[in-house]
Amino acid sequence: MAYASTLLRDPWSTYREIDAAGRTAQAATGPALVQLLYSELVAALRAAAYAAEQRQYRVKSDRVTRATAILFALESGLDFEKGGEVSKTLARMYAGARRTIVNASIGEDPAPFRSTADTLDEIATAWRTASGG
Repeated sequence: MAYASTLLRDPWSTYREIDAAGRTAQAATGPALVQLLYSELVAALRAAAYAAEQRQYRVKSDRVTRATAILFALESGLDFEKGGEVSKTLARMYAGARRTIVNASIGEDPAPFRSTADTLDEIATAWRTASGG
């Protein structure tokens, strides 16, 4: 019943959640899942920037929540033993991105969201290249 009530309130949001869940199930392997998480993270941040511009505060809040959850998921997947310094650097970057996003969430400036999305998109591109995707 939760889906039905959500669908009636926001069909686009419901579609996105179902679509993301389906793609997550299909991308069960490590590299493909990381690529999906980066893609969803960048999309959430760009949507938060747009929502900030349009003064759609509920949408902005939803996208900020999604972005921070994805950052936590990416960080929890880091292997500090195998990843060494790269894992430590990524952990610091994810923590910094979370701070930037949370601080930006209380304002109306879309720039921090876009800047963070651009940085993470560069990392996602490097990840795709490195993993052969």
